[in-house]
Amino acid sequence: MHIVLQLIPKKYLIGGTLILLGLSGLLIMSTIVAITGEFEKDSQQSEVTEIEGGGIGVGTANVSPEVMKYQPLLEKYAQKHGLDASYVPIMMALMMQESGGRGNDPMQSSESFCGSVGCISSPELSVDKGVLHFKSVLEKAHYDLKLCLQSYNFGGGFINYVMKNGGEYTPELAISFSQLQYQKVKHTGNYHCVRPEMVPYSACYGDAKYVDAVLKYYTGTITADGKPAAPASGGSGDKSGVKVIDAGKTLIGKTRYVFGGGRSQSDINAGRFDCSSFVRWAFEQVGMNVGPMSGVTTDTLKTQGQAINPKDMKPGDVVFFDTYKIDGHVGIYVGNNQFLGCQGKTGVAIASMAKGTYFGERFNGRVKRF
Repeated sequence: MHIVLQLIPKKYLIGGTLILLGLSGLLIMSTIVAITGEFEKDSQQSEVTEIEGGGIGVGTANVSPEVMKYQPLLEKYAQKHGLDASYVPIMMALMMQESGGRGNDPMQSSESFCGSVGCISSPELSVDKGVLHFKSVLEKAHYDLKLCLQSYNFGGGFINYVMKNGGEYTPELAISFSQLQYQKVKHTGNYHCVRPEMVPYSACYGDAKYVDAVLKYYTGTITADGKPAAPASGGSGDKSGVKVIDAGKTLIGKTRYVFGGGRSQSDINAGRFDCSSFVRWAFEQVGMNVGPMSGVTTDTLKTQGQAINPKDMKPGDVVFFDTYKIDGHVGIYVGNNQFLGCQGKTGVAIASMAKGTYFGERFNGRVKRF
């Protein structure tokens, strides 16, 4: 072997050695990148699975992760069918009661779609037809939301019954309708009280307490006419929108981006933030709680507040971008196609979201007003 090496010109030996060193370096770097990538994936997955509830619009749906994943579809089909976005949290609560987000028909909309149970086997079709049916029932109920919810369980006959008996939903009417219907069908043996407390009333048709069952998953205000209440004045997009921008600007040049940072007071004191923790901090400075310090993510932020058409966004509105994932980055709109956020290279800074820019190409149209 020594003789062979002596026969090889020195320059080739040096070149070969350098090539081998280069290949070894690339192999080591690839291993490091792979390990780092897996760590980052684990961190991102952990961030996503921390979600406990959500919804858009005026109220908030306090639902499982299985239901949460249907929020984009509910928004999509609410827009398609011309239903105001403020009803999405209610529909998420309804889905939670119907299926918990499990199965191929999470909205349990087969019967309204084709007249029989089990004809829908596509979750997206279930959401599509469920939203359409919800809107139809809501309109027939003259936007009496509680009447709409109870009719989603009882069927359209309950609306006619209510209209002949005062014109608006009451728990007493739900019980009496259940009693009447049960007398018609109890001979079949197919109906049993889903609630023990309804047995003494013989109110065993459907769920006479369905409204309460759905609303236990919803936090918000329902007005006298059955609609979700309008957002209180003073939120982002109003004078407080300017205030939250002013608060956020105080950190420009004083922070650095750290993935997962900003979730402890020591991080905040040291100026370590990521995008979602910065947004949470900025709103906290103007007296608005948009989530716990330790658990805020882009996914929890997008469940807050009211959905706004991008054409109508104002300073202080919260904007989302599809980066490493859908809604992977978030910031606060400041006007003139710019937003204030905590970015990887700059820390807290104002960045452009105009067409042709990095964030302009990744702005996904999701705008929320807190």
